[in-house]
Amino acid sequence: MKIGIIGLGYVGLPLALHFAEAGTEVLGFDIDDEKVALINHGGSPIRYIEDARVAAARTKLTATNDPVGVSEVDGIIICVPTPLTHQREPDMTFILSTLDLIGPHLTKGQLISLESTTYPGTTDELVAGAVRKHGFEIGKDIFVVYSPEREDPGNANFNAATIPKVIGGMTPACLSRGKEIYSIIVKRLVEVSSTRAAEMTKLLENIHRSVNISLVNEMKIVAAKMGVDIFEVIDAAATKPFGFTPFYPGPGLGGHCIPIDPFYLAWKAREYGLNTRFIELSGEIDNDIRGWVLGRIIDALNGHKKALNGSRVHFLGIAYKKNVDDARESPSIWLMEAVREKGGIVSYTDPHLPRFPKMREHHLDLASQELTPDFLGGVDCVVVATDHDAFDYAEIAKHSPLVVDTRGRYRDSAPNIFVA
Repeated sequence: MKIGIIGLGYVGLPLALHFAEAGTEVLGFDIDDEKVALINHGGSPIRYIEDARVAAARTKLTATNDPVGVSEVDGIIICVPTPLTHQREPDMTFILSTLDLIGPHLTKGQLISLESTTYPGTTDELVAGAVRKHGFEIGKDIFVVYSPEREDPGNANFNAATIPKVIGGMTPACLSRGKEIYSIIVKRLVEVSSTRAAEMTKLLENIHRSVNISLVNEMKIVAAKMGVDIFEVIDAAATKPFGFTPFYPGPGLGGHCIPIDPFYLAWKAREYGLNTRFIELSGEIDNDIRGWVLGRIIDALNGHKKALNGSRVHFLGIAYKKNVDDARESPSIWLMEAVREKGGIVSYTDPHLPRFPKMREHHLDLASQELTPDFLGGVDCVVVATDHDAFDYAEIAKHSPLVVDTRGRYRDSAPNIFVA
C-alpha cells in the first residue's frame, strides 16, 4: 500500500513519518519547495521533530511538489491549513486548490481523507463535489472519509499513533476503506455515523477548550482586581476529584485550532438561523484579554516611571504554546505589534524560533536575542509571553529591571515582578 499526504506541516509530516515507520510507502506533497528539498535530504522543517527521524524514514518517505504522483497512491490524506478571513469566515482556499490539483490524477479505488479542521458539511459539499465532477461514484470508485487531526505539538506523551482517531465515512464502504488504511498506524479508531458528525466532533473539542480558556482568562481579570492569585485558586480547585478540569490563563488564545475553529461552527450555524453565543463571546474575551495584558504592560512601566513610547520591551517566547516552534495565531505577536504601534521598541527571545518566521500577515525583521545579564539589564521590560521550559526564570528575574508575567511562572512576589 502507498499513502499520499498533502501538506507536510505540523499535522502532515508526523502522519507521514508514522506511516513510513510502519513500513508503508509515503508520497508527501507540499507547495513549499524549500521544505520538500529539506525532507528529501533527511532534514526536518519542524524543530521538535529530529532530523534523524526524518532521515531514517527516507527509505519509505519521498517529498514532492508535483501532484502527478497522486495517481500512484492508494490513500490520499489532506492536511492543509483552514484559516479564517478577516471577516471571521472560513477560508477554503487551501482545500479547494488541493482538490483542483489532485482532481485530474484521481484513479478508481483510492481513498480521500480530509483531516483539516472545518465546518460540518465540508466533506460532503467540497470533497465529494470535486470527486463527482471527475466522474467518480463515491463508495464505489472513490472512497471519502473525514478523520480530524488530533496533533498536540510538543507533547511527548501522545502522538498520531496513540491518540484515538475519530473517523466518519460518506458510505459504509468508505468507512471500511478508511479504517483499513488508518489501522496501519492507529491503535484505536472511533467510528461515527457520518463525515458531518466527525467534523462536528473536532469542532466540539476545540470549542470546549476555547470557551474554558476564555472563562479562566476573564476570571484572571476579576481575580486581579480583587487582589487574588488566580493560579492559587486554580490549583486549589483542581484538587476536587470530580466535576472540575483545570484550564490556565495566559495572554490570549493561540495556535492553528482554538482561536479559529469555533468560528467555523458559528459561521455554519448562521445558515440555519442560529446564533452561537458562547462561541462569539469566547472570541470577544480573547480579544479583551490581549488588550488587558497590553494595559498591564503599560501599567507596569508607569509604575517604574516610564512610558511605553520609547521603552525597550523584550518578549520571552513568540510561539503560541511552550516548547514548540509554531507561531500561528500567537498572542505574543499581537502584543509585539501592539507595543510597537504605541512607540515601544520590541525584541524577542525564543529558542525554538531563531528568526521571526515567515507568516501570511505578520512581518517583523527580528532575530532571537541571547539572554545575557547585560542584555536583560538593558531593556526596560521583559514580558513572559510563552513560558518555554528552556528559559532560566530565576536568572531572568535576577537581571531584569521589570518582568511582566502573563503565564504564572513567578508565584512569589518581588519588586520587579508584575503579574498580567
